[in-house]
Amino acid sequence: MLERIKSRWTKFIEPVALGLVKIGLSPNMVTWFGTAATCLVAIICFPQGWLWQGVVILLAFIFSDSLDGTMARATGQTTRWGAFLDSTLDRIADGAIFGGLTLYFYNTDSQLGAAVSLVALVFGQVTSYSKARGEAIGVQVNGGIAGRADRLVIVLAGALLTGLGINLALPIAMSLLCLTGAVTVAQRMAIVHRALGGQ
Repeated sequence: MLERIKSRWTKFIEPVALGLVKIGLSPNMVTWFGTAATCLVAIICFPQGWLWQGVVILLAFIFSDSLDGTMARATGQTTRWGAFLDSTLDRIADGAIFGGLTLYFYNTDSQLGAAVSLVALVFGQVTSYSKARGEAIGVQVNGGIAGRADRLVIVLAGALLTGLGINLALPIAMSLLCLTGAVTVAQRMAIVHRALGGQ
């Protein structure tokens, strides 16, 4: 859904990426920093109920996810290790965000909200795993209605609106992620099943 926006964003941040390279930073350094910062903000702010504040701070660090890739492509530093590192740390960052929000629900005595948040996290992780596992057995798995960027937009929008007083926004966002996550996993399973001829 967000591929067109992402391509425009990449052009916008390219000067920033080149500037970071000039001062001696590598794409992998930016990947590590962005993930560490995301995790710290998510596990500190969200459980405390600082939702809109956490989202505002997170936006700066989440954008580093596209920044490191732009740096790598612009300088010819794309490597298999870099791609692996980026994908792996993305899972950790996602886990911290959804984990922090699960604790928020728990701390506000919403066990149902915490359960739905955990289900959304699982489907998000399986969505990414299904793509990686499919490609490991030789099948290109490019499909599904909710990729990582879509999931982050939905969950952070829900957290932001709830932090601003629209209390149902985050539960609705999590429920939507459960639904779209289940559909996306099913779509990707179907893609691999067709590609392998059902075997």
